[in-house]
Amino acid sequence: MELRTLRYFVAVAEELHFGRAATRLHMSQPPLSRAIKQLEADVGAPLFTRSPAGVTLTAVGTVLLDEARALLDHAGRVRARVSAAAGGATITVGILGGGTDPGVARTAAAYRRHHPGIDIRVRDTDLTDPTCGLRAGLVDVALTRAPFDVTALALRPLRTDPVGVVLRADDPLARRDGLRLADLGDRRWFRFPQGTDPVWQSYWNGGRPRRGPVVRAVQECLQAVLWSGTVGLTPLGHGLPPELAVVPLTDMPPSRVVAVWNEGDTNPLIRSFIEIATAAYRH
Repeated sequence: MELRTLRYFVAVAEELHFGRAATRLHMSQPPLSRAIKQLEADVGAPLFTRSPAGVTLTAVGTVLLDEARALLDHAGRVRARVSAAAGGATITVGILGGGTDPGVARTAAAYRRHHPGIDIRVRDTDLTDPTCGLRAGLVDVALTRAPFDVTALALRPLRTDPVGVVLRADDPLARRDGLRLADLGDRRWFRFPQGTDPVWQSYWNGGRPRRGPVVRAVQECLQAVLWSGTVGLTPLGHGLPPELAVVPLTDMPPSRVVAVWNEGDTNPLIRSFIEIATAAYRH
């Protein structure tokens, strides 16, 4: 079994859909399907039960998934150790907006265990650059949130979070169980500076231009709500001071936590980081 084929298999097993797996692998679906069929022929048993809605793992596929992840993880460690032995192996990780996500902590702990000899550097960035310096060459890989312009970038989804609107606790809308974007049409919103990625800006502005104070960091967003009564969007599940409240938005697509790196970058430390982050965010 080739490691490349095992990576194909793991992608299909995690996505449970050939089309989504092909997108994740940056390849077309026919060669992916052929590779999986050849792997099934090599194994001598079906790995997936196929249906129009997608695929499910067979009992054999479930066993192979555990083994394939272990093999790929070991291969990543081997490459990283060899790279470290060659001298001065370093990886720089970009983190968006403070890095308080528990998935970040799990990824950090797992990566340290797997690569104890690697110099890991971290660059914390504000909300104006969703790539965390990746396009500028300041980091090798980033843990961030989509959507943003992904031209020449590769992206691995890690988790999706529902989104709500953050309001002052004394705002009449804060007593609602749910809101729609239309309920906020006449309100002032916090917004990002001119020149911020337009895809990113549009998402956090609810798909339309807004009026309101310009912010760069999470704390500036919260202070704008607290002091000026502005509103804005935030992923659900983050702790807030008692003076603020979050109400779920029923018509807002969820926010995706992603790992992103430069397309075509073959650094084994990055590949290992992506696989470790994927596993860490499954817990």
